[in-house]
Amino acid sequence: MDTQVTLPEQPPGLFPEIHLGRWKYVPVGFFALVLVAVFAFVIFRPIQVLPRIRLAPGYALRDQEGRTLTSEDLRGHFVLYNFTHTACRAPACPQYDLIMREVQRRLGEVDTGGTPITLVTIVFDTEHADPETLRSYAAELDADLDGWYFVSGDADTLKRVVGGGFQVYYQRDAVGSYTFSPAMVLVDGWGVVRAIYSTRTYLPETDRILRHFSVLAQEVQNSKGVARLGYEAAHLFLCYAS
Repeated sequence: MDTQVTLPEQPPGLFPEIHLGRWKYVPVGFFALVLVAVFAFVIFRPIQVLPRIRLAPGYALRDQEGRTLTSEDLRGHFVLYNFTHTACRAPACPQYDLIMREVQRRLGEVDTGGTPITLVTIVFDTEHADPETLRSYAAELDADLDGWYFVSGDADTLKRVVGGGFQVYYQRDAVGSYTFSPAMVLVDGWGVVRAIYSTRTYLPETDRILRHFSVLAQEVQNSKGVARLGYEAAHLFLCYAS
């Protein structure tokens, strides 16, 4: 004789069973729409960015007044650097200070949206770079010292900062003069190198430098919300393109 056994019903679980069905595709669809929006923003409203090259070096150097200027003092500024020695005079020496002077005189042409622009000339002939000599050198250039610093330091620090950090070559020769690779470096408010101006990269032209200030300012002002994703995508494309 067959015996039929009836199993007890399973008690209900602590949590109700959820049937996702098509709902499980909603997150995927959402992120797909975001990606499409970002790519459309980049393609149909092209964004110009300067590359994020590397971090600028940290430093603490002495300025023309004998005060300490540090890289942290300039956080939040767009900073244009050049590198020279106090005996550098055009045309025998590539005197990029003259370009710095023209840039300073034309800063009124740039709308940075409130981001300060600071110029820094790093002088690497430490044997002559006392504050008085730095002031004299600045006066010869007719530099406005409100926003333009002339700084120097000891030989080891300068080699680390200029040669190692900014990757600008300089060397004192047997007769006490200097051989160096002239360059200017643009650093953004986060301390990231965004442009290098030299005969091997961008030529150091005033119009180009002012335009690059504007590009950085537009990025600071506009990289918010979905536009920020567009800027990050533009940086990504630029990274792979290079």
